[in-house]
Amino acid sequence: MKRKIIIEIICFLFILLFVYAAANKIVDYQKFKIQIGQSPLLTGFGDFLPAVVIVTELGVSILLVMPRFRQIGFFAAFSLMTMFTAYVITILNFSPYIPCSCGGVLEKLGWTEHLYFNMAFVGLAFIGIILEEAGRKSGDLVMTNIPKP
Repeated sequence: MKRKIIIEIICFLFILLFVYAAANKIVDYQKFKIQIGQSPLLTGFGDFLPAVVIVTELGVSILLVMPRFRQIGFFAAFSLMTMFTAYVITILNFSPYIPCSCGGVLEKLGWTEHLYFNMAFVGLAFIGIILEEAGRKSGDLVMTNIPKP
């Protein structure tokens, strides 16, 4: 029972984060696109990467809403947050120019705080993966039409 509640809380936090982030990017799409284009690491990707990021954030949220696809959603969230974290680490350590491409509340965070925030969500995704897998093995989380190994 505790496992299910923790999984639901982690899903809620990721859905809130990704939908909020995507909505902010959509509302000010041109600004987000310009900021991506100004990034020293992402120069040349400014035309298509903003849309890819938004669609990915919303897609991961959809996966996390549906229990049947939640494990895939946790792996996707883990991968996405790991990539965002690696980007922040690279910017902090190797970039002469530190752009800001975050919106909303996250825009108020400094890059170091942003790094800690991202690392916390990487940890949450990892915990979600472990708890979801444990629930599937114990039979607590029964998925329809998914064969057991």
